[in-house]
Amino acid sequence: MRDLQNIKQRFGIIGNYEGLNRAIDIAAQVAPTDLSVLISGESGTGKEIFPQVIHSYSTRKHGQYIAVNCGAIPEGTIDSELFGHEKGSFTGATESRKGYFEVADGGTIFLDEVAELPLSTQVRLLRVLETGEFMKVGSSKVQKTNVRVIAASNVDVPRAIDEGRFREDLFYRLNTVPIRIPALRDRGEDIFLLFRKFSVDFAEKYRMPAIRLDSEAKNMLLNYSWPGNVRQLKNISEQISIIESEREINAATLSNYLPEYGGVKLPAVIRKDDDKSFASERELLYKILFDMKSDMNDLKKLVFDLIRRGDIDLQVTEANSGPIKNLFRDSERSIPDEADTEAVQPDFKVHTARKNIQDTEEIIEESLSLADKEVEMINKALEKYKGKRKLAAQELGISERTLYRKIKEYGIES
Repeated sequence: MRDLQNIKQRFGIIGNYEGLNRAIDIAAQVAPTDLSVLISGESGTGKEIFPQVIHSYSTRKHGQYIAVNCGAIPEGTIDSELFGHEKGSFTGATESRKGYFEVADGGTIFLDEVAELPLSTQVRLLRVLETGEFMKVGSSKVQKTNVRVIAASNVDVPRAIDEGRFREDLFYRLNTVPIRIPALRDRGEDIFLLFRKFSVDFAEKYRMPAIRLDSEAKNMLLNYSWPGNVRQLKNISEQISIIESEREINAATLSNYLPEYGGVKLPAVIRKDDDKSFASERELLYKILFDMKSDMNDLKKLVFDLIRRGDIDLQVTEANSGPIKNLFRDSERSIPDEADTEAVQPDFKVHTARKNIQDTEEIIEESLSLADKEVEMINKALEKYKGKRKLAAQELGISERTLYRKIKEYGIES
């Protein structure tokens, strides 16, 4: 525990979330080794801090540490940047140049956004990892290097492998020790600690009193999805510190700085591997609801077609005219009027000679309320895992703390 606190203080890591502490602990344990590490997590979660932790607590701490943003280097020059080039190897190569793997010999290289590397460069990187050998661009001479590689990515690398954008053998070579950095929205009260730290820092920087949040504003911070994670939280705290004259911030003021604030967080929907992607969970839920409505309309049309073909005979009486008309109210066709009653026979009789239809089923308009769907999903998860909240929270993709709050809010019996 003492080492954990020392690391947090040394590198300015704030928070007590269990997933964050676990990531720091893994980094400290793997640091003395030379194993490759793959750090994953969303953009803005602070992945760049963990390679520094690993390097500083390793036997290479006195060697070079080089951080390379693979996504920021043009594809045509990335090989030259990483492995160097010989004079005249390409247009503009007026002299020989050392690459990062040669400069960092005996040290550590951090490859940020490694999934952005071209496939040809991935082959070169795999060779360095397996044999410690590389060749400069335009050279046939093999050179040796002793470099530890730490990589990071904010994309789903297995998905990139399926799409042919990343080599599977390189993934397993880099992923010797995986470290997952949790998203800010999953870290609970860590959000308040981070906001207070940023507010104090900006107050000192701009020589003004620090901003504070009332209780409603704190709840808003907790319920926001934070697509930009810690980076977004820091930017918002700086904006508020500079722009707002009042030092106590309420929910109405804070909402002006939170784009697309949707209120209480819903259970996360797990996206399947298909060709469609959605900008947000809310967009996905809207699509599901519209698809459900479309399915209802299709069902209505199917029943109506059966009636028109004579597979189902229906008599419109005073007792059933209301429900029947409601059933077909939104369909593209309408129920036959009195002029067509010759084709309509008594009381939902079925022509067994045509089709053996055993039952008719009452169609009930399904609720399209997002809150109702949320309660339904929580109940299903709790039922599936026999009331075990930890497993149910994992199934829903939310923290156990958030699930407990939802159960209490909706009065769900678990």
